[in-house]
Amino acid sequence: MSLEQTACEDLKAFERRLTEVIACLQPSTTRWRILVAVVLAVMSICTAVGAWHWLTDPHTSAVSFTQSLWNHPFFALASVSLVILFICGIHKRVMAPSIITARTRSVLGDFNMSCDDTGKLILKPRPTTT
Repeated sequence: MSLEQTACEDLKAFERRLTEVIACLQPSTTRWRILVAVVLAVMSICTAVGAWHWLTDPHTSAVSFTQSLWNHPFFALASVSLVILFICGIHKRVMAPSIITARTRSVLGDFNMSCDDTGKLILKPRPTTT
């Protein structure tokens, strides 16, 4: 087998593996998108409702910030929970396939190639030297 045939076979194997990895991530990513959307929507609504009650309370301006948070534990817990969800990276689960394809495109750029969102390789024309 020639060097060119070996390189072609290697590229085909790489492409098959890349499409397989991305395809395996799609079902779990869809479930995570639904779950994250529901969790973030619920936590955002809870935070908004708690903030409304906190801001419309006449005692909020009369007491210290920490005391006003103790007076409104629903708002405090909802806000802290929302921040913790983002710190833990709940939004990263949704982006897994696009992160993998972006990193792969970055590496493949050095070899004058790219890939689409499904993992299929795109061979770019060789740059001409004049």
